[in-house]
Amino acid sequence: MSSRMSESVKQDIKKDESLIQGKRSDSPEPSCVSMKSDESMDFPLNFKDTDCTTDLRLQKKKSNITEKSHLEAIFKDLEHKVITLLQNELKRYKKLLSPDYPACSEREVEDEEDQSSVREGVLKITLHFLKNMKHTDLANTLQNKLVSVHQRKLKSKLREKCKRITEGISQHGSSALLNEIYTDLYITEGWNGDVNNQHEVRQIETVSRRPATQETPIKCNDLFKDKSIRSVLTKGVAGIGKTVSVQKFILDWAEGKANQDVTFMFPLPFRELNLMKQKHLSLMDLLHHFFPEIKELQLIDCERNKVVLIFDGLDECRLPLNFQNNERLCDVTESASVDVLMTNLIKGNLLPSALLWITSRPGAVNQIPLECVDQVTEVRGFSDPQKEEYFRKRISDQSLANKITTHMKSSRSLYIMCHIPVFCWISATVLERMLGEAESGEIPKTLTQMFTHFLIFQIKNKYQKYHQKCDPDPQQTRESILALGKLAFQQLEKGNLIFYEEDLRECGIDVREASVYSGVCTQIFREEFGLHLFSFVHLSVQEFLAALYAFFSFVSRYVTEQQINDLHELFTKSNMSDFLRCAVNKTLQSENGHLDLFLRFLLGLSLESNQILLRDLLPQTGSSSHSKQGIVKYIKKKIIENPSPEKSINLFHCLNELNDDSLEQEVQRYLNSRDSRCLSGVRLSPAQWSALVFVLLNSEENLDVFDLSKYDRSDECLLRLLPVVKASRKAV
Repeated sequence: MSSRMSESVKQDIKKDESLIQGKRSDSPEPSCVSMKSDESMDFPLNFKDTDCTTDLRLQKKKSNITEKSHLEAIFKDLEHKVITLLQNELKRYKKLLSPDYPACSEREVEDEEDQSSVREGVLKITLHFLKNMKHTDLANTLQNKLVSVHQRKLKSKLREKCKRITEGISQHGSSALLNEIYTDLYITEGWNGDVNNQHEVRQIETVSRRPATQETPIKCNDLFKDKSIRSVLTKGVAGIGKTVSVQKFILDWAEGKANQDVTFMFPLPFRELNLMKQKHLSLMDLLHHFFPEIKELQLIDCERNKVVLIFDGLDECRLPLNFQNNERLCDVTESASVDVLMTNLIKGNLLPSALLWITSRPGAVNQIPLECVDQVTEVRGFSDPQKEEYFRKRISDQSLANKITTHMKSSRSLYIMCHIPVFCWISATVLERMLGEAESGEIPKTLTQMFTHFLIFQIKNKYQKYHQKCDPDPQQTRESILALGKLAFQQLEKGNLIFYEEDLRECGIDVREASVYSGVCTQIFREEFGLHLFSFVHLSVQEFLAALYAFFSFVSRYVTEQQINDLHELFTKSNMSDFLRCAVNKTLQSENGHLDLFLRFLLGLSLESNQILLRDLLPQTGSSSHSKQGIVKYIKKKIIENPSPEKSINLFHCLNELNDDSLEQEVQRYLNSRDSRCLSGVRLSPAQWSALVFVLLNSEENLDVFDLSKYDRSDECLLRLLPVVKASRKAV
């Protein structure tokens, strides 16, 4: 066909050349008019005009013919390239389908990188025609043969993404290789189905007292060793290390160190899925969106390929997760809302053979129906040996690392908090400078002191980094801290750990400046969606800033009516003593203890020694005074009145923040004066009983076996010591 068209074009060009040269075409008949006749002489012609018109007409025709010829040449070349590409790809597919052909060579993988979108189109065409030709089996086999190529690309991407970790704040923390500083976490199996809504510090304190012999430890890389387990739910308090565990799990797979029977791992954090909330797409489209490396795979055969889907941060989920009413969906190519995709994945309607790992804070685990979960594990953070290992890895100077460990052990409340990896980082940040003699001053022994020094360090670090100043501007610092404190205070009452732009604006925080706001606020920015998400590095940091805001606001009468939330009664008090007593009462009224740590910080900040530390940053904080003995006496009165062991224990922690351990010392004298620590027959007051429980629970002694016979044999004794009995593996 092409040769005939080319011949025609040649003839047209030849005719035009004849016309241009003035040659007449051959005529079958003679002309009726003789050149000698007068009739052949009409009006004189305007040769100039005629020549121009004829020339333009001929040039236009020649131009059209040239363009047509050029287009033909282009499409001839295009046809050759497309056919060559198809032929080459079909040859490749034929080789792949050949039983004696190994996996793709590295060269083929590189070529595929160059023309991935083009090859994707060719593959779609090939699969379409194979299926139309009733060779669906070949189409499926071809897809599976290409899996190893995509697996290599996916592993490469995840390896780069997961190999580094930033402790603390994303843009201010020190980035390090995960494998160099990673410390194994204590993770256990089992769950009785109860949802723990207590304050997470209470849960940590409970965990710290639980004997290891009560638990069955498990390593992350062994989660799916049992072939009968499809879905695992891992719970743990904020900052305990769930996300880091996920990161290490993925990195070990990507580096070929573990779970090499797994073909694909797809981490899909709920924080990122929230941004897809309004989308309507298929499961494969969703995977292609997050993992363009597998775009050529239109289907994933989970019967032949082991696939793990990881959903991190259920507590951050903004999807309804309507398991009862969502439509049933079984086709991975059928479009639906992301919520429908998620519920069907978790229920096992979509990709029923895929393995699922979901992580969550304890209060959110009930969003997943129990029948959808085969195994529950709990991240308990660092065990005591792991705490020491963390400091050894985190601090290069081993002598300094040992000093830090020794100091943390000297304060039971600090050492308990070290179960939380983020708190270990906060402590290391502060103590590395103070014990390393970079800074002087009293070494922190309470939570309030530790967090006060941490805040000061972050403020100074921000000014050195962004303003090239050694000392911060007091006015600007005051405004920044109070804005962050207001955000922390308002969101603490609402129970929120994740904040949005409107939350920041309400507190007078410029979103554009939030990433450097005092170095305490972590910014997670999703540029492609134009959305900002914010959070503090840990709930305890939020609670400290909330307490600092409340304290400063009361002292300076900074709060206006519009700024007050449900804790507004605090700010109606006329003096500091009434203010603190009101805070104690509000905390005791909380069913789940969500204000426990807030109260500890608030009482700690009421001490003049802690106010002096903050005087350069918040000048007015050093101007308040009150009777410490008055609030200590009030707290002891509440310990006597309050029958709840958990609330009493928190009140003892409050006394520690006020540097008062008189009740503990009183009970300790009893214990030291009795043989074998026997208190049989000793009558204790309610406050002394509470102190005894606090001392026993916070002692370094192993509670593996608790001998009740050493104490008074009475129902009252048994009831009073019940928290200790619960924390022991065995009671005699």
